[in-house]
Amino acid sequence: MMRIERKQQEAARETEQDERRRPAFRPDVEGLRAVALGLVLFYHAGVPQLAGGYVGVDVFFVVSGFLITGLLLREAERQGTVSLLRFYGRRARRLLPAAAVVVLAVCVAAVQWMPPLERRNVAEDAVGAALYATNWQQAGRAVDYSAEDAAPSPLQHYWSLAVEEQFYLVWPLLVLAVLWSLRAARRGRAGRFGLRARLAVTLGALAAVSFVHAVRLSAEEAGVAYFSTFTRGWELAAGGLLALVPAAAWRRVLPGTGPHRSAAGLAAGALAAAGLAAVAYAGLRFDDATAFPGPWGLLPVLGTVAVIAAGCGAAAHPVARVLSVPPLRYAGRISYSWYLWHWPAVIFVPLALDRELSIRWMVVVVAAAALPAALTHRLVEEPVRRARALFPTPRALAVGATCTAATVLVATGSWVTTPTVALASPEQARGAAALADEEQPQKAAKALRPLPEQAVDDRGKVHDDGCLAEKQETEPGDCAYGDEGGDETVVLFGDSHAMQYAPALEKVTERRGLRLVTLTKAGCTPAQVTVFNSGLKRAYTECDEWRENALERIGDESPALILTGTRDAKTVMEDGRRLSAEEGARAHQKGYEKTLDDLLGTGATVMTLADNPYPPEDIPSCVSGSFRDLEDCAFPESDGYKYEPVSTRANAKYDEVGLIDPKPVMCKDGTCPAVIGNVIVYRGGAHITASYMETLTDWLDAQLPREV
Repeated sequence: MMRIERKQQEAARETEQDERRRPAFRPDVEGLRAVALGLVLFYHAGVPQLAGGYVGVDVFFVVSGFLITGLLLREAERQGTVSLLRFYGRRARRLLPAAAVVVLAVCVAAVQWMPPLERRNVAEDAVGAALYATNWQQAGRAVDYSAEDAAPSPLQHYWSLAVEEQFYLVWPLLVLAVLWSLRAARRGRAGRFGLRARLAVTLGALAAVSFVHAVRLSAEEAGVAYFSTFTRGWELAAGGLLALVPAAAWRRVLPGTGPHRSAAGLAAGALAAAGLAAVAYAGLRFDDATAFPGPWGLLPVLGTVAVIAAGCGAAAHPVARVLSVPPLRYAGRISYSWYLWHWPAVIFVPLALDRELSIRWMVVVVAAAALPAALTHRLVEEPVRRARALFPTPRALAVGATCTAATVLVATGSWVTTPTVALASPEQARGAAALADEEQPQKAAKALRPLPEQAVDDRGKVHDDGCLAEKQETEPGDCAYGDEGGDETVVLFGDSHAMQYAPALEKVTERRGLRLVTLTKAGCTPAQVTVFNSGLKRAYTECDEWRENALERIGDESPALILTGTRDAKTVMEDGRRLSAEEGARAHQKGYEKTLDDLLGTGATVMTLADNPYPPEDIPSCVSGSFRDLEDCAFPESDGYKYEPVSTRANAKYDEVGLIDPKPVMCKDGTCPAVIGNVIVYRGGAHITASYMETLTDWLDAQLPREV
């Protein structure tokens, strides 16, 4: 027994000595950061060949897991414990000052170049960034169908920093828990496994659970999976597990001396090259339809693990030398600040120039972000990180708290000082009636309904009651309105572009004594085709199932009148591939014709709802900054119809199918105003506000057949 314990002690001493010999700094890992940064920069610049450049974030996660775990491990083995205050103080000095500088700069830029409503949104995102909760903000927006057309936030890239900070918060606590279990086991003479083994079991179990969850959630709700800490934890854990492998093990596999040195160098080089190839393949071949972060996240994650592992031994290899060249090392050194600055540059430079930029110029923009990044690294990151006055942990934590507090304070100030407009009374909100009465579109407004900041939620009772089926739902809800005791039934069938007629249709059916049944689902066309869902990042199979059930439900209802509509802009899929815009429009039309055949087979009167004009910008945001000059937010009617008019073309094949076209009550003399009769027309994207739709009640009543 004593002999076994002596061998364990000798092995522990050997491991400790090897760890001390192992260099703490890895120039190849610094260069690997530059590779990760380059992938992200080119992806955000819109370079089509790097549609999977988002995997650069996964490389960062693995590197962070490796470095932080190694840091904690060395302290635990040297001191027998981990100082939480020292660890958190070090993270605060390293990360918070630069992050705060960029957030504050974004708040200032938003005041200069963004309309008030977007400025408010940026202020909310700034608070999320300061509290490292951006990933949960983005996950919430990913499941909000109304937010899918929202403009990107200049701070949304902070989501990856939030994931890392949440890892930094929890992982030291787990290390302490494992140390406590190790001491308890030794006191009871039951300890068979050392610190590394126990940490490996803990981290391995967490990684396995996280990966399984990532695979499941990526298939069910890809948007949430992309941003969730729980689906990304396995990537950080992969780097952590790598850091737990003793240096002695690497030295045996990849020796740096003796007759096997050359072979070990070749093996290490091959391993690193294969790892880089895996990362590169992911960047070049992945796109927004790739199931991510699970299971395909394995490719860039394991590729990164291979590159780092290849440099863990003593054998030198060519890939490490390439990654260690000074330009790559410098880019990796400032990669944190460069990452912070590049996305605000992508958002604000086109706004400042008041024009869209080509991909070539966007590459220049993200490359030029190196300048503020270098300044931030030299003037903020390094001085704060190395300041001796901040080495006492309480002072470092105080600096971090000050950065967070200052950011929240400035963001709150930006939010409360945003200019607003008064809410129009029901009498002032004339809406569609003003379009017919007035010769010129409304040029200014002293009061509006809804308020710009409330427009996104101005969706009407049917939507608020949950009658627009969510993406995961496959069964039509039991939603009846109008005169629920009426002898005849009207069915509203389609996606959110059909549902938006509900506020007016509800009043019409109640007026006529008709029962209204709404069968609508977010993003789900009534046409019998399979579409790609950008939120789920896959074929929208739930839509196919829901549509089949809805058609069966319509047959059971025996309606007198069916109104059906859809958004024209749909990405159609066939045989697992996404069709081109032209092919998709033809397939969409044919699928719509199949549905019209089925609806006519019920014996009901059938009418299609033509899609409405699409504004080229977010209307509530524009109006929030231009209510004194509303012409800035109006757009040409021709610009509002860039998509194939699927419902109109399908309708043209049927003499017995009526058509309801909203164009005459939304546009006049070739112009589509953003505000009509003190009512904001659009609530977000191409969706009509419930407030404006209610002013179309008489118009819609006149479009419907009188005998119903």
